[in-house]
Formats: sequence, C-alpha cells, structure tokens
Amino acid sequence: MNTKTKRRLIVVTGVIVVVLAIVLTVVGSGGAAKTASVAEALSGSHDSDRIQVSGNVVDNSFATEDNVLTFEIFDPEGDESQTLRVRYEGAASSTFGNGVTAICTGRLSTSNGVELVASELVTKCPSKYESATDALTVSRMLEYGDSIVDTTVKLTGVVEGALAAAGSGEPRFVVADDADASVQVPIEFDGAMADGIVDGTSVVITGSLSGSGSFVATDVAQEG
Repeated sequence: MNTKTKRRLIVVTGVIVVVLAIVLTVVGSGGAAKTASVAEALSGSHDSDRIQVSGNVVDNSFATEDNVLTFEIFDPEGDESQTLRVRYEGAASSTFGNGVTAICTGRLSTSNGVELVASELVTKCPSKYESATDALTVSRMLEYGDSIVDTTVKLTGVVEGALAAAGSGEPRFVVADDADASVQVPIEFDGAMADGIVDGTSVVITGSLSGSGSFVATDVAQEG
C-alpha cells in the first residue's frame, strides 16, 4: 500500500469515527426513557435520567402561560397525596383535562422544587359511551329557558367545529341540535375527553344550563 493510499484511508477512517460519535451522542440523548412512578421521580433517584412518568392530572392544577403548560399528576394506584409538577412547552391537546391520564417524558429539575420538564406529552382517556334515552335535545332544552337554569339534565347533540383545550378560557366546544345545526349551545368543561370526540361526534352531556347561556358539563360521553 503506497503512502497516498494510506493517507486516504486514515482520512476516511477519521471521518467515519467522527460520524459515529455524533450518531451515538444523538441516540444517547434521545434514547428510550426509563419508566418511573410519581413516587420514584420525587425520591431523587432519577435526577440524571431521561424518564417517563404516567399519572392522572390533578383537578384544576393546570395553567398555560406563554405557551408553557404546567400541571400536577398523581399515581392513581399509589399514594394520591404525592403529586409531581410537570412543565411542558407546547399546547395541550383537546383531550387534556381534569383526571386524564398524562404520559410525560423528560428530565427532572430541582431549581424550583421537583419538577419534570417534559419534552413529550401524550394524553389518553378511555372512550365512554352513554345512551341518549331521556336526554334533552338542544332545541328542547333552550325552549325551557330560565326554568331549567342550574338544573342537572342530560343533553344530546352533535359536536360542531374544533375543540379547545381545557383551561383555555374559551368554551371547550359547541354542540348543535341533531335536527337543526343552527341551534347551538357552547359547552364549558374542564374534564378529560376521549380521542373519539371530534367535530361531528354525537355526544351525551350531563350538566346544567347557566344563566349566561352556556352549558356547564360535569361529564361528556359519546352517544352509544
């Protein structure tokens, strides 16, 4: 092997080593996260690890400011008094809400207490189905007017348009009458909703009509 060929081989080998080092660094930083419970995350045993923690969102613990979502989760199968604060830079999905299961992946920070700074957030809520038997249509409910304000009823209708995230300050969604889509009522709801509830879904909603004209829901299910 002549000198020129040897030099070329050394250069090629050097380039390969550099590329492999970069690949290993990227893979290592974004590799599979270790699964940890809320209690394990709070214990400090995973301070240097990339972890994935699952838990239920504590009711009314969430807030969004400057596109940063903060909330707390608890382990429904563990000590529910232990809660982990989560910080996620990004918008919450329309399924996010009180009690929803949040799967959070990221690293722990102790600069402001123990907090999981999440780079990934997945929410899931089991689909719920409910019969529309004895439920009022949107038109029928509105016909009752003030006489039905603050009275708990079941309402049936069709989701109209896009859904907003819980805590956005806007109605979660609008529901339209099955027979006349122009008859609508805004729905206020901060609870968890299944992925299957989207524009055009027939729903059964439990709650009450408020004096302001919106329907304050305590439960939202797909009609089934």
